Amino acid sequence: MEEHYHPKAIEQSTQAFWRDQQSFQVSEKPGQEKYYCLAMFPYPSGKLHMGHVRNYTISDVISRYQRMLGKNVLQPMGWDAFGLPAENAAIKNNTAPAPWTYENIDYMKTQLNSLGYAYDWQRELTTCKPDYYKWEQWFFTRLYEKKLVYKKTSAVNWCPVDQTVLANEQVIDGCCWRCDTAVERKEIPQWFIKITDYAEELLDGLDQLEAWPEQVRTMQRNWIGKSQGIEMSFALESDVNGINSVDVYTTRPDTLMGATYLSVAAEHPIALAIGENNTKVADFIAECKRQSMAEADMATMEKAGIDIGIKAIHPLSGERLPVWIGNYVLMDYGSGAVMAVPAHDQRDWEFATKYQLPIQQVIAPTDDSPCDIGKEAFVAKGQLVNSGTVDGIKLDGLDFDQAFTAIAQALVERNSGRVTTNYRLRDWGVSRQRYWGSPIPMAYNADGIEIPVPLDKLPVLLPEDVEMDGVHSPIKADLEWKKTSLDGQALEKETDTFDTFMESSWYYARFTCPDYSEGMLNPEQANYWLPVDQYVGGIEHAILHLLYARFYHKLLRDEGLVECDEPFTKLLCQGMVLKDGSKMSKSKGNTVDPQHLIEQYGADTVRLFTMFAAPPEQSLEWSDEGVAGANRFLRRLWKLAHAHLAKRGAPALDTGKLTDDEAAVRRKTHQTIAKVSDDYGRRQTFNTAIAAVMELLNELSRLPDDAPQLIAIEREALETAVLLLAPIAPHICHTLWHELGHDVAILDANWPEVDENALVESSIKLMVQVNGKVRGEIVLPADADKESIERAALAEPNAQRFTEGKTIRKVIVVPGRLVNIVAN
Repeated sequence: MEEHYHPKAIEQSTQAFWRDQQSFQVSEKPGQEKYYCLAMFPYPSGKLHMGHVRNYTISDVISRYQRMLGKNVLQPMGWDAFGLPAENAAIKNNTAPAPWTYENIDYMKTQLNSLGYAYDWQRELTTCKPDYYKWEQWFFTRLYEKKLVYKKTSAVNWCPVDQTVLANEQVIDGCCWRCDTAVERKEIPQWFIKITDYAEELLDGLDQLEAWPEQVRTMQRNWIGKSQGIEMSFALESDVNGINSVDVYTTRPDTLMGATYLSVAAEHPIALAIGENNTKVADFIAECKRQSMAEADMATMEKAGIDIGIKAIHPLSGERLPVWIGNYVLMDYGSGAVMAVPAHDQRDWEFATKYQLPIQQVIAPTDDSPCDIGKEAFVAKGQLVNSGTVDGIKLDGLDFDQAFTAIAQALVERNSGRVTTNYRLRDWGVSRQRYWGSPIPMAYNADGIEIPVPLDKLPVLLPEDVEMDGVHSPIKADLEWKKTSLDGQALEKETDTFDTFMESSWYYARFTCPDYSEGMLNPEQANYWLPVDQYVGGIEHAILHLLYARFYHKLLRDEGLVECDEPFTKLLCQGMVLKDGSKMSKSKGNTVDPQHLIEQYGADTVRLFTMFAAPPEQSLEWSDEGVAGANRFLRRLWKLAHAHLAKRGAPALDTGKLTDDEAAVRRKTHQTIAKVSDDYGRRQTFNTAIAAVMELLNELSRLPDDAPQLIAIEREALETAVLLLAPIAPHICHTLWHELGHDVAILDANWPEVDENALVESSIKLMVQVNGKVRGEIVLPADADKESIERAALAEPNAQRFTEGKTIRKVIVVPGRLVNIVAN
């Protein structure tokens, strides 16, 4: 064995062994328990960053541990390759997105391999390749046939620089998340998938995901946003372009008697009708289109509106209420209209205060807490005041539930409302106006009638040899590409492409059968591997990706392609990697290049540091000294193994003839196995697992050189340490395992088992306290009874010194820990 640790040579040799043996290629083995571990696949941006390294190291450690437990482990890797960044980079580098993407994939794959990740590369998939998106296109046409897909003109967030639609979550402070340009509101035809049809199932399914972080489940519940309320109708005093009423939905019908105006969205049919003949209204509508539709921005922006000169009739009081356009009302939420109750809704209060509209309090606190409507809205539930009587029922004094029932009943009897359940969730808009994405598989005839592209015409290929001008999508500008035909009929292709969340919503399933050419999935293979047992990724994907993937999985199930209801059984959301207290980013100049660290210290050091610096779900603060410390630990492990092997030979361990010192080290060895097994499996706190192995090696160094079974005890402890560290530092452990005399690679070794007999202590050490202060310690047989313990504590010399001349009031024995003598 080499005396010194040379990580570069060790890692190259180990990785060559894995390649030659095809160590990570797996197939279905029905008689063996499977384990599917998956990290969220990367966008091929060019280089790995430390966030990638942390994410993929966590999943690799879990995969290797589960393999050592005897399971058939699948850990695949691929590339989320479509997306706008590739277009922007191509424009910047005067190339096309495809070659830029493929070049990045080649480099990043080399980086992943240099870190020793146990990926089954035969399953590699790239979402921008036709053999992947063909089946995504086919599935879209199936959803269209099932009437789960539709097209409508919709108001969207539009980035004028990137020339594309942005989801509300992609609008930050009114600006595009990518280029920081002010976002506009625009109405364009969009394709949608009916995720709302699955809202209740998506909500109920969260209760089954017990191994998901509660924070993620809560975020999804809030995003789905189930609520019970009342849908009611306010008749118009005179109709507007054939419209004679305004429908609103509210979860607070108890405040109905405090409604003082109605507010409609700028895109509401009434607003548009009025705007046709009123230039001031038309101008205001145009102004609204230049603002973000993101709810966070709507909540904080300055409220603005215009009275459109019509009146609505209150359905219970008959009062005439003015109708306004409000810039804080969204057309895509509910009916695009709200009953404004400024006394009990802060947005309405700000609007009414600005425009001097009436503010009528109808809810008061149930206790004596202060409530000043002149300063802000009182938004909590309480008891009704100033609400009068409806159908002989006095509303004043009713609580929320009582008022809900009474007002709902009154509205139903007047045919002006009904109790209904609503969801905050909106259908998934999947159209994007950019080039680098999967073409949407629809075509149009001369009359504009939409026709899904049949399977034998799929995939609709995205041309890769294109020139990017930074303004127009190449497929929108290419008149020849648009042309197609079906059954002799000339058609024009859809030029929008799919939202890239489409690709990432089912890739985990395609990994089970990436080469299957007869369909989207091979049900036999998919049902063997699915669901994913462990999914690892950032908390930033809690809503969009994880919700869309759950929805897509249910669509796959209903198509008969998979059997399970949920795609991911267990979810781990790793924390960010920080440096100097801030998230690593190029703009802040605080990034660390993992490739440089690999070259300087070796991959095992990088892996060890990322796992030791913090629990996986917490943020990791970067430390150069921490990396150097991880390297020192691996060098120490190597040195201990070298020194041990220099002693030549390892006799069999005779557990019946252990000295106390030898028994103590062996006990520590098996305590460490128990702790690390729990840390890897149940707790997933890999930092404490590493700390436990460090403690074991420290304990080993305390064993006397003349211990009769020194070599045998050392051998067991060292082999245990190497096995326990193998998932984290696989290269050095592969080599040490071989040097310790094993022919079978550590990758295929069994996880060590705890010898319960080794955990039994022949003696125990107890602290002795006098009046709560430690004064000494005693060592007794492990089976000593209470009276023996009390006698030994009272006889302890230092305890006697502090009780001399005092009366012993009581002796308290805390089993296994301490004895407290109470004296005065």
